Amino acid sequence: MTDHYAVIGRPISHTKSPLIHGLFAEGAGQDIHYGAIEGSLEHFAVDVSRFRASGGLGMNVTAPFKLQAFALASHPSERARLAKAANALKFENDQVLADNFDGIGLLRDIQHNLGTPLNGKRVLLLGAGGAVRGALLPFLEAGPAELVMVNRDLPKAQALAQEINHPRLTVRPYSALDGDTFDLVINATSASLTCQLPPVPGSVFSHAALAYELAYGKGLTPFLSLAREHGSAHLADGVGMLVEQAAEAFYWWRNVRPDTRPVIDRLTVPLT
Repeated sequence: MTDHYAVIGRPISHTKSPLIHGLFAEGAGQDIHYGAIEGSLEHFAVDVSRFRASGGLGMNVTAPFKLQAFALASHPSERARLAKAANALKFENDQVLADNFDGIGLLRDIQHNLGTPLNGKRVLLLGAGGAVRGALLPFLEAGPAELVMVNRDLPKAQALAQEINHPRLTVRPYSALDGDTFDLVINATSASLTCQLPPVPGSVFSHAALAYELAYGKGLTPFLSLAREHGSAHLADGVGMLVEQAAEAFYWWRNVRPDTRPVIDRLTVPLT
């Protein structure tokens, strides 16, 4: 019998998840059907329950439902607890298991696909939202020399850092970045979704730095343009993270690890 999975979000028409998981299944010889569900803001739990009742075995969860997915879980992972958000659900009998693969997907893309190990590096994270929450623990476990987080809402970033309580994690205002340089700079703000630039000085980009834009398929965003103007040798967007976090969910559900490279190549948009 064909096993059923889906992604739930609102809006959902733009999602690449059915294509990604379809390619994974084809490459791995797995018999699955993967759909997309436009969730209700008021009745998320009902939507999930209806999918389970129809025989669904697991779901990816995207905005704006990651917090509700975490709250719905009977067995959240430690990663999901730290992020207080879940981007994947698995249904086993009467249990709802939840995990958050955003941070693992981002780390795997940076270290494995882009060849930038974090061990001993200075890392700058722009933003303190859900994506950063999911990334902090995997990033710190990778052994950076320092992980600096900046955010327009400084108290929000400080509260998150206090919650993590790690000696290599520090918080600064944007104004305290002038003259400092990092090996890896990640834009996890929503600025690029509206073609805006976060207030980061160009000095943060070294010539060997990797500038990583979490938004994907946007081409050369203002953030990536700034990095290029200031000599950053390596630019990347978040398509690799999108595929790698999907692969983690696929492996969690199917116990088969898919080949991500062909899928990343298919979805990559040139940064021009």
